Amino acid sequence: MKVILALTGLGVLAMLAELFRMRKIVYPLMLAGLAACIGIAVSYWWLDDGPWSRLFSSMILFEGSSVVFSVIILTTAFLWFIMSGDFFKGENSRTDHAVLVIFSLVGAIILTSFSNMTMLFLGVEILSIPVYVLAGANKSSLASNEASMKYFLMGSFASAFLLFGIALVYGGTGSFDLRDIGLAINSAPGGPAAFVYGGIVMMIVGLLFKLSAVPFHFWTPDVYEGAPTQVTAYMSTVVKTAAIVTILRLFLTIVFAGVDTFWIPILAVCTGLTFFIGNITAAVQENVKRMLAYSSISHAGFLLLAVVAFSSFSAKAIIYYTAAYSIASIAAFTVLINVASQSGKDGVDAFNGLGKKNPLLAMAMTIALLSLGGIPPTAGFFGKYYVLNAALNSGHVWLTVIGILASLVGVYYYFRIIIAMYFKEAEGDHVIAANNVHQALLFITAVITLVLGLLPDLILNIGTIAASGPVAVTP
Repeated sequence: MKVILALTGLGVLAMLAELFRMRKIVYPLMLAGLAACIGIAVSYWWLDDGPWSRLFSSMILFEGSSVVFSVIILTTAFLWFIMSGDFFKGENSRTDHAVLVIFSLVGAIILTSFSNMTMLFLGVEILSIPVYVLAGANKSSLASNEASMKYFLMGSFASAFLLFGIALVYGGTGSFDLRDIGLAINSAPGGPAAFVYGGIVMMIVGLLFKLSAVPFHFWTPDVYEGAPTQVTAYMSTVVKTAAIVTILRLFLTIVFAGVDTFWIPILAVCTGLTFFIGNITAAVQENVKRMLAYSSISHAGFLLLAVVAFSSFSAKAIIYYTAAYSIASIAAFTVLINVASQSGKDGVDAFNGLGKKNPLLAMAMTIALLSLGGIPPTAGFFGKYYVLNAALNSGHVWLTVIGILASLVGVYYYFRIIIAMYFKEAEGDHVIAANNVHQALLFITAVITLVLGLLPDLILNIGTIAASGPVAVTP
C-alpha cells in the first residue's frame, strides 16, 4: 500500500534531515508529507477496480474500510501536528519526536489494512513502541518518566497476551491469514478446537488494553496525566482509532464472526463496566487532563458497544464516531494546552472566566465538550445516537440503557468546564491567548464538528463502503 511506503519514506527523510543538520525543515516536511499521504489514500476511490491494493503477498489488503479509517487517522494526525507545533521546537528533540510519530502512524495504517495475524502483531508493536518513548518525552518531569515506564511495562504484558492468543488461534486453524482462519473456524465439525476460544480471549485482553477499556484501563489516567499533553492527545485519538479498527477487522468480519455467541457476552460485560467506571471516575476528577483520560475510557465503551451490536451498521457507526470524537478531542486538547501553559494549572478552576478572557478559546472548547457529551447539533450527538440505535436494534437493551445513563453523567462533568468558563470569575488578571495557528485550527475543528452534526450523511455515505471487501462485515 502506497500510504505505508510514503509514511516510511517520510520518516527516513526526517532522519536524514537530522543527519545533515536540516532540522528546521522537519516540521513543514511532516505537514506536507501527511497532506500528500491523505491525498494518496483518497486517490484509491478513483481506481478502476475500486479501492483495492495488496502488499507483502496479500498480508496487507487496502480495501474499503482501510481507505476510510486511513483518511481519518491521517487527517487526525495532520491536525495533531498543527496543534503540536511547540512540541517540535526543541533543537535537540524536534527530529526525534517527528520520526517517532511518523513511524507510529505506519503501525496505525497497518492496523487498518492487515489481512494476516503476523501483520496484526507487527502493526501493534510499530504503533506502540514509539508512543512508549513519546510518553517520556519530557525528560525533566518525573511524572513523564513514570508514565513512559508504566505504559511500556503494561504494554509489554498486553502484547504478550496478544501474541499468545495469536499462537493459539494459529494452532487451532493452521493459518495466520484472516480469511483462512474464518473458514477454518466456520467449517470445523463440532466447532473449533477449545484452545481457539482461549486464543480469542487472550487477543481480547491485548486489544482492550490498547483501547483502554475496563478492566484493562488502569494505566490510562496516570499515563495520560504524566505524558506531555500533545502525546496524550495523540494517544486519545490516533491510538484509540487504530485499536478499534483492529477489533472491527477481527470481530465484525468473517474471522471471528462464526463464534460470536462466545465473544459477544465477554465484550458486552467489558462495555458495561467501561461505561460505569469511566464516567463515575471522570465525574470526580478536578484535573482536566485526568478527566479527559477517564472520559476517553467512556468513549471506548461506545466504540465497543458498536462491536457488540454486531450488525451491518456497526462499521458505519464506528467510522462516524471515531471521526467525531477525534475532531472534538483535538480541539479540547488544543485549548487545554493554551490554558495550562499560560495559567500554570490544568484543573477545572484554570478555566474560570475563560469566556471573558478569550471568547474564541471558550467557544471552541464549548463546542468540543458538547460534541464529546453528545449534545446536538454537534457531531458527537449523532455518533452516540447511531451506536445506541445499533445496539438497541440488536437486542442489547440493558447496554443501551447503561450507555444513555453514561452519556448523562458525561454531560455533568463536561458542563463543569463550560460553567467554569462562563459563570465563574477568573483568578488573576493574566490573559489567555492563542497563536494564529491554534486559532485557525480551533475554528476549523469547530466548523467540522457542526457540519458533521448538521449533515451526518457526509460520513455515513462514505461509511457504506466500509462493509465491502473480502473481509466484509458478515451480518
